[in-house]
Amino acid sequence: MTIRPELEAGQEVGPPRAAHPVEPKRTMGRLNRATLGRAGRAALLATGRQPLPDAVEPVVEAHRRHHPQADLALLSRAYRTAEASHRGQKRKSGEPFITHPLAVTMILAQLGAGTTTLVASLLHDTVEDTEVTLDQVAAEYGPEVAYLVDGVTKLEKVDFGAAAEAETFRKMLVATGDDVRVMVIKLADRLHNMRTIRHMKPASRIRIAKVTRDVLIPLAERLGIQVLKAELEDIVFATLHPEEYARTRALVTAHEGSPDALLRPFADALTRQLAESGVTATVTVRPRHCVSLHRVLLKRTAAAGSDGLPQGLQPADFGRLLVVVEENADCYAVLGELHTCWTPLPGEFKDFVAAPKFNLYQSLHTAVALAGGEVVEVLVRTRAMHRVAEFGVVALGDPHQGEPQQGDDLDRTDPARPGWLSRLLEWQQETPDPDTFWSALTADLSDDREITAVTEDGTTLHLPASASCVDAAYLLGEETGHRCLGARVNGRLVALSTTLGDGDVLEVLTEPNGEPSGPSPEWLDHVRTPGARLAIERWLADHPAAAPVVESCRAGSQLQPPAPPASERGESPVAVVGRPGAAVRLARCCTPVPPDEITGYPIRGGAVAVHRTGCPDGEQLRAGGRGAVRISWALGVEPPSGYRVTLRAEALNRPRLLADLTAAMSAEGIGIISAAVEPPQELRVRHTYTIELPAARTLPAVMRAMLRVSGVYDVFRPGFHAGNEDDPVSPGVRPSTGMHGRSAAFTGASGAGVDRGLPG
Repeated sequence: MTIRPELEAGQEVGPPRAAHPVEPKRTMGRLNRATLGRAGRAALLATGRQPLPDAVEPVVEAHRRHHPQADLALLSRAYRTAEASHRGQKRKSGEPFITHPLAVTMILAQLGAGTTTLVASLLHDTVEDTEVTLDQVAAEYGPEVAYLVDGVTKLEKVDFGAAAEAETFRKMLVATGDDVRVMVIKLADRLHNMRTIRHMKPASRIRIAKVTRDVLIPLAERLGIQVLKAELEDIVFATLHPEEYARTRALVTAHEGSPDALLRPFADALTRQLAESGVTATVTVRPRHCVSLHRVLLKRTAAAGSDGLPQGLQPADFGRLLVVVEENADCYAVLGELHTCWTPLPGEFKDFVAAPKFNLYQSLHTAVALAGGEVVEVLVRTRAMHRVAEFGVVALGDPHQGEPQQGDDLDRTDPARPGWLSRLLEWQQETPDPDTFWSALTADLSDDREITAVTEDGTTLHLPASASCVDAAYLLGEETGHRCLGARVNGRLVALSTTLGDGDVLEVLTEPNGEPSGPSPEWLDHVRTPGARLAIERWLADHPAAAPVVESCRAGSQLQPPAPPASERGESPVAVVGRPGAAVRLARCCTPVPPDEITGYPIRGGAVAVHRTGCPDGEQLRAGGRGAVRISWALGVEPPSGYRVTLRAEALNRPRLLADLTAAMSAEGIGIISAAVEPPQELRVRHTYTIELPAARTLPAVMRAMLRVSGVYDVFRPGFHAGNEDDPVSPGVRPSTGMHGRSAAFTGASGAGVDRGLPG
């Protein structure tokens, strides 16, 4: 449907005509039309009702088609107020200014807007451009009309300077959050201004067209007003790219001048097939508008044909088939007939009936190949869906007036405050700077495609097409984003930078309750939503990075000087059979600690090296001819400076992980000798620590403390094979499973480490 510009700027609209005096009755055999008109005016005056001004009658006619019981007297009164207020003012085209609010109101009447919206549209420039005040509008027409008029009233450059445009849009968006009709009026206002943009200076034309392209067209898309969006796109295309527009328009004109030998015959064949199947449907050919056809042309040009040359437009590219039915079930009946009688193209079917788009749009999309190999796109929807698809939120009625919603039962979006608008309103409050707000707004609206992801608990998330798991986490709440450790998409563990696809099933993995670890600066590289970006930047500003004493340590770096061997510190914890008082050295390679099985090997100076049984270094000593020495742990003897032990932690990579792990270990009263961090492999990271235990019995407590750190899913002592399979199973320590066994739990109480592989 194309909105008809009956009241285009330039049409002469004069003041209301004076009523003719009542003439005495005359005997006539036949009353002519003029006499009947005068009699009708006289009857209206006799009842005290003023006749409708001629200028507003086309608006009334369009309005009655959608709202037969509308209050026409209110419309007439609003027109008279607007005409009197703007009298003497001219547009840049030279026409009386009143032609503009009339044209805007006609656009809204054709869309089916309510009477209140039309009244506000007639008055929308009075407060901005005349002596009429907002209080006067409220007193005469009520606070609802005054709110709409105020919402679209621009802020003065005298007060805001260069920030006036950005702050005006911020004001409109905030007002739209309470009443979506504010933005509907603004879009109609911009459409008429774009229709008459030829009267502006070239520099102004370019500036207005770019703002329309970057902000107003995406907003029209998000509100679902497709007929308005399509016309705006074509005018912007003609303004910014006149040569490309002229070429595309010439192609459209040439196609319209030739008989349709493809789409119309196929529409007739489909109509007959559906009639034979008992499906009541209306099949029409929907021509593409210029911008849509230009996009198809660009795709054809970029793709090489069978001859290796760029392709040109095909006859089927100039339009699509629209099938309108009565019931939801009929949509799928039509789809069955299409896919049975013609060959469907794999990957071209999309079901927006069961899963509506973020802007309320519902239709079935498919493409079929005809006998000659031509591919035709087909849209299938009900009459109610078609109205919403064309007119968006306007078709759903006025929620503030209690009018019945005309959408389908499957509509899952609040028309008064769509989800995208709620998100936008949330982050705009955090951007007081106008330039930052404008940049974030244009970035947020730059991609008019959205995807729908579903969490495992059934929550539906509407996100931009390029959104990552970080964006999804912050969409679930700022606290969830700050506690995010990782994500599973469709059951697989993925990196937080993973881009989500339409229909993905998402699980956000978060750390337990307590002080959140917060985001990493690297997250800013792959966030797409302004809300997530602002939340991350705010956290990083409030939590500046601490001195990187621990965080910056590289593999093998020393946190404190290494301690001397146990034999040099006093009584030895290991007894050598037959050699009392012999010096022993606990091997650094395998870090034995009671109750490990140990083997001794003689080394230089008469000392004995103590290795865990099976240690490869010890086996090399044996192979080199050094016989094993019988040794055992000395009961009740602890070395003065404790046992040196190596522990390995596997975790989901996140900020401050190294600091949190070292803090958890230090809290157990141990000393950290060294720490090594391997390069992260996407989401996973491995830390290796060498620590000094005051006593062997503290080892299980240290491992439990490490496992309780958010993101850590496995803690073990490096063994001689994969994982920690050679660790002895004893009352003190047993091998942990974590990701090597069953799935780890990433949420819950802070004491969940007992359930993730360590004894209680």
